[in-house]
Amino acid sequence: MTPRSRRSVLAGLTASLLTPRAASADSIIDDAGRNVPVPATVTRVFPAGPPAAILLYTLAPDTLIGWPRANRPEEREFLLPEIGARPEVGRITGRGNTANLEVVLALKPDLILDIGTINPTFVSLADRVQEQTGIPYALLDGRFVATSTAYQKLGRLTGRRDAGEDLADYSNQTITAVTQRIAQVEKRPRVYYARGPRGLETGLGGSINVETIDLVGTNVAGGTRGGLATVSIEQVMLWDPDVIITIDRDFAQNVGRDPAWAALRAVREQRVHLSPKIPFGWVDFPPSVNRLVGLWWLAKMLYPALFPEDLRMLTRSYYARYYRVTPSDAQIDRVLAGRD
Repeated sequence: MTPRSRRSVLAGLTASLLTPRAASADSIIDDAGRNVPVPATVTRVFPAGPPAAILLYTLAPDTLIGWPRANRPEEREFLLPEIGARPEVGRITGRGNTANLEVVLALKPDLILDIGTINPTFVSLADRVQEQTGIPYALLDGRFVATSTAYQKLGRLTGRRDAGEDLADYSNQTITAVTQRIAQVEKRPRVYYARGPRGLETGLGGSINVETIDLVGTNVAGGTRGGLATVSIEQVMLWDPDVIITIDRDFAQNVGRDPAWAALRAVREQRVHLSPKIPFGWVDFPPSVNRLVGLWWLAKMLYPALFPEDLRMLTRSYYARYYRVTPSDAQIDRVLAGRD
């Protein structure tokens, strides 16, 4: 997203909407080093984008005003019914931002929450929105390894410190358990992350979309720094990955029939894995705390001998703790099959 498109979210502000709010006696320093007032009571939070919405749902679902995109029925099935069905409110950040500040203000949030990349563009947006509206705007680090800190800070912001600490501990235990077990692996599998029906969109080195792959394997596209990018089949053939991870069901079903893809080591050895994605993706889509259960899944796909855990039990436990819904056996079958 360009700085110009970021600025576009400020369009439509009118003087009548810019009524300062009372100052808070408490404040925290967010992950951009900004001073964010902590409201005395937080009952309504506007998520700036999908990662923020998921983080907020897992900690304080009752405060979530709505979703950047309305959840589909198959997604709501794995969420608290009343919360999962809350309306689409648009987004302030990311691709296709749709919520200008008139929309945000009309919803009367006590707090605006964003989680993701910390850079000058995001910081400038947060400063301007907070200054002009008087609504506290917290910008939290969206890196996967910062999940515990994000929960701790959101717990403080929403008056749910204990719950924030609990989820922070559980998240840290998950990351530590997986990474320590593979720490002594001398040669990690070379992984290609295939997005889209053609499988030619992937995450480059440092992309938030492939952080969990970077933790447990070697991203073949990691030699070039960047975010999501489209590559050629010729480039993928040169990389010749050991494993292909995809989130696209059509691609997973058809990759073996394409002569170019069929020549790849991962396809020949049947190491193309379709990632679960309901209610949210396990690798990214979006890159939020939904990746925690996906870390176990990735580790089991790459190192089956090192991770004998029952993935069905892990899935049920994660969904019960984070999404507050305990899935049935049939629902877990659907999730693990990568179905919509």
